[in-house]
Amino acid sequence: MEIARKAALFVAISVLAFASMPADASTGPVEEPSAGAMMIDLVVARPIGAAITVLGTATFLVGLPFTALGGNVAESGEKLVVAPARETFNRCLGCKNAGWRGDYAD
Repeated sequence: MEIARKAALFVAISVLAFASMPADASTGPVEEPSAGAMMIDLVVARPIGAAITVLGTATFLVGLPFTALGGNVAESGEKLVVAPARETFNRCLGCKNAGWRGDYAD
């Protein structure tokens, strides 16, 4: 019972953390995060994002037969797997917006 309560708390905190993030802000201004923001991102946000990606993938796989019957596998995969993975792995350390910073050579 204690594990279920901790899991529910973890999910609630994760949902609150990611609900405040913009859906797609890759065209925004170049961010210059502070060292503190980078440390918090590395220690707190990235592990939570990785856990949400894993939970979303598991949920996607469990619901796959139903989404296949409903014809919305692509939308389900985007929301449950791709979006959390993008927020976790395709964001500069300490940045609030997903996507590349825009200061890299083409």
